[in-house]
Amino acid sequence: MAESFDPYRYIGYLRDHWRPIALSAATAVALATAVSLALPKQYTATARVVIEPPAGADLRATVAVSPIYLESLRTYEQFASGDSLFQRAVENFGLRAGPIESQKRRVLKVNLIRNTRILEISATLPDPRKAQALAHFIAQSTIDMSRSLTRDGDQDLIQAMQQQQRELRERVDALNASTADLAAREPVQALQAEIDNAAKLRATLDQTISSTELELADAADRIKQVPAEAPEIRRQEASARARLDQLRRQLAALDRASADRERLLATRLAHRERLDGDRKAALAQLTAVETQLREARGGASYRGERLKLIDPGIVPERPSAPNLPLNVAAALLLGLALPIVWLTLRMGYDDRRALARRDFRAYANHRDD
Repeated sequence: MAESFDPYRYIGYLRDHWRPIALSAATAVALATAVSLALPKQYTATARVVIEPPAGADLRATVAVSPIYLESLRTYEQFASGDSLFQRAVENFGLRAGPIESQKRRVLKVNLIRNTRILEISATLPDPRKAQALAHFIAQSTIDMSRSLTRDGDQDLIQAMQQQQRELRERVDALNASTADLAAREPVQALQAEIDNAAKLRATLDQTISSTELELADAADRIKQVPAEAPEIRRQEASARARLDQLRRQLAALDRASADRERLLATRLAHRERLDGDRKAALAQLTAVETQLREARGGASYRGERLKLIDPGIVPERPSAPNLPLNVAAALLLGLALPIVWLTLRMGYDDRRALARRDFRAYANHRDD
């Protein structure tokens, strides 16, 4: 049966074997120190960019920033860590060494600080001045890229509005030309004057017809009163009836002509009203587009986030790698842990062997008895 763990015996066992532990720790520390001193020094420079909300945004919204908005700002990490931008920076500073992807993983680190709008761009190189210059170049190029995208978006919007403005102006000019052509082809004033003259003529005819009808009525009374003049009165009556029939035919023709003119006038007025409505609608659309265009021009470059370099970084004076204290501490821990683990395993093995020998001797003594 296995014995229970005795911590005092375990500590005593390790104390008895302190020499291997000390030798392992000293060796690890010495190797870590030598390797750290032999490795080339690396310097890390960091530039910081603040991402400000659009200038036209509500001030209250800039204070209460949602986590979703902060997460969307990680888009600018992709701007700063793009392969083409890093390749341009490497060629600009003459830093090309091996595949661009692996070099970028070693040299460049881009990170958006948690719950902030600050973008950190770090560059690690053997030359501290080049490290600072590279970080500054990447940060400034990211700002320029963001401004260029915003400017291009504004230009696309403005160009689309200008095209719409040109089309509406052409439509308004065409409607104005159509209005002028319609006024020449379908005059209204002359037709209205004809209708007014026809109305006056109709009133005259009505008056003449009434007079003629009175004359006929008077002729009948005159025949009764003066029978001797009946033949002459009947001739006058016949002449009046003929004149009345002619007047009535003229009135009927005049009514037909007036009805045709009124229908024609209504048609022409409808054409003008429809064309004038189209022209007013096009003018309203043109006014609205011109207003939007002025607003778009006035608000250009203020719709997207604004990136500003708040810290171009400094030339680092102390190397970031190799970290001698950290390497020595890690080596010391490893140098202590490995022999302790080995001694622990050895102690357990020795205990199992001793227990097996005792069991064997007890069994042999029992057989001898």
